[in-house]
Amino acid sequence: MARATADETRYRANRQGEIDSAVVYRAMARAEADQRLASVYLRLADVEERHLGFWEDQIRALGSDPGRRRPSWRARAMRLLARRFGAALVLPTVATLEQVDQEAYDDQPESKDTGMPADERSHARVLRCIAGGSPQGIAGETLARLEGRHRAPGGNALRAAVLGANDGLTSNLALVMGIAGSGVAGRVVLIGGFTGLMAGAFSMAIGEWVSVQSARELYRRQVRTESAEIRLVPDEEREELALIYESKGLGPEEAAEVAERLMADHQTALDTLVREELGLDPSQLGGSPRTAAGSSFVLFSIGAVLPVIPWLFVSGGVAMGASAVLAALGLFAIGGLITLLTGRSVLFSGSRQLAFGALAAGITFGLGRLIGAAVGT
Repeated sequence: MARATADETRYRANRQGEIDSAVVYRAMARAEADQRLASVYLRLADVEERHLGFWEDQIRALGSDPGRRRPSWRARAMRLLARRFGAALVLPTVATLEQVDQEAYDDQPESKDTGMPADERSHARVLRCIAGGSPQGIAGETLARLEGRHRAPGGNALRAAVLGANDGLTSNLALVMGIAGSGVAGRVVLIGGFTGLMAGAFSMAIGEWVSVQSARELYRRQVRTESAEIRLVPDEEREELALIYESKGLGPEEAAEVAERLMADHQTALDTLVREELGLDPSQLGGSPRTAAGSSFVLFSIGAVLPVIPWLFVSGGVAMGASAVLAALGLFAIGGLITLLTGRSVLFSGSRQLAFGALAAGITFGLGRLIGAAVGT
């Protein structure tokens, strides 16, 4: 009895999720001005309603009545937002939810051997393509609605470079000032500064290598999964390709023809699906771990070396003052570069960055002074 109750609870939770998804997709379809995208949303809703019927059959098999189909408050709110402001407003949220829930049916005994798990993964990938996929082939008006007007080419690379240098400068400035504040000899500050530079740079490089390598291993697994799905469920993958190309502007018949041609060759189909769904170049798979590690090492070192340079030539208060001035110029420059990403004034961003760096350096200098007094340096 308890087992039946637990199963029914799970069935009803699955059913509610499908009700909500179908309601939101249909609202998005009605609100979408681009009829090609609207058609995609309607087809997604049809699939969700088929899943809904499946879970209602499971509930009836237990001798219970599924009841009326009532969307949750969250689905009603999203439906209202879509109707009032357009499908693009709720698209990112819907795409994220599909991404989170795409494996929900993989381990459920009633659904794992059906096409439902593949359907859910397909929905997540199609929505990801519409909401944040590559822009080629999407109509300009649609792209503007989906992505807004605030994306800058190369923004991610610039952001990584600026933040890498900022990490090196801020952390090593704080370290140098902390050591200097303790009252030790200048050569000790110099050794500590360069040791901090190397430790931080190696830490950043190793972390970046692990991050990129792990991502590559994940991508390889996804490619293997995609390859298996092309062999095992070619009809579903063909439908997925058709939906993707419909979302990019092709008509249903033309999208179906393109998908049919691509599926005729396994490697071509795999290459296309990897590019369209994962946003990856199959020959690169997210980039080189060694390149990423080397870039992180260099960028961190560029920032971290600035507060150390004066200690190569002078010591004491002169070195400390010169280090502070050089670091301040670097912090202001980094703040100025950040304005390329944020659009704020150079004076505001530079001053803010300078204030944060000065705060970190001041705190560690004070701690160094206290520790130095305590241990008698």
